[in-house]
Amino acid sequence: LLGLHKCCRAPELHNFPPFLTLCQMVSESDATSEQVIRVETRATASGKIAIITLNRPQARNALNSALSTALPAALSESDADPDVHAIILTGSDPAFCAGFDLRDVGSGEKKGENIHPGYWGALPPTRVPVIGAINGAAITGGLEIALACDFLIASELARFADTHAKVGMLPGWGLTIKLPQLIGVARARRMSLTSEIIDAQTAYHWGLVTEVVPHAELLSRAMTLAEKISANHQESVYAIRALYAEVSQLGDTDAAYEIENQRARAWAKQRSQILHRVAQLIRERADALARTETIDT
Repeated sequence: LLGLHKCCRAPELHNFPPFLTLCQMVSESDATSEQVIRVETRATASGKIAIITLNRPQARNALNSALSTALPAALSESDADPDVHAIILTGSDPAFCAGFDLRDVGSGEKKGENIHPGYWGALPPTRVPVIGAINGAAITGGLEIALACDFLIASELARFADTHAKVGMLPGWGLTIKLPQLIGVARARRMSLTSEIIDAQTAYHWGLVTEVVPHAELLSRAMTLAEKISANHQESVYAIRALYAEVSQLGDTDAAYEIENQRARAWAKQRSQILHRVAQLIRERADALARTETIDT
């Protein structure tokens, strides 16, 4: 995977050690016809689960233009299916995502002038929960994609790092917001300022991932969790996700408690009205059936 040294359009960066190190994560060439995203849908007893896989394994699933376009499109398309109750996001081995393809950076394609997609994070907003199944390295932009998931489980082979400072860039997908929420400000700053890599067990102890499993069991464990989500009352799942998002920036404050209480009361009232209407329809149906049976006799 040293092809960048022969084809990079920014040869003046080759002697810059951090760039030289990251060059090794980029493949020699990308076919324009490559399937950069794989989407699989699995049926369960209560609904469907979508599995979205970043699929540039020879480039460590680095984000080139094609993948950057295909990923949000695949998420939005899966989310639009009313029968899909959860999405699993993972990568083709050996990595989850190595961040932006440095050929795009070196060519000037990533120069801060991209059209804004209408949302701020690494992933578009979704109706359903997104489980990040981190199968390998999640580096810089790849870490930001992971942070955009509802929660993460990790293979024992997973690694995490923020190397923005190493390559002379700044995070723009919410890393400085999301990362300290999970692991604390000091650890987040340590990761960003040192660019050091942490392993799966460290990520678990720090709170970045919720579970570490043997590599071969990662997807099956993610499916088990997705099925648990699918088995729940879906409207409640959506409402709880929205509530977490609404109060996340408020901390342990009266305002956060007030919002949660207000949403719970409104939800209970709405559910009560729905259940009352359902009971009324059942009674009306039973009465109509009874009248029909009386006429028949």
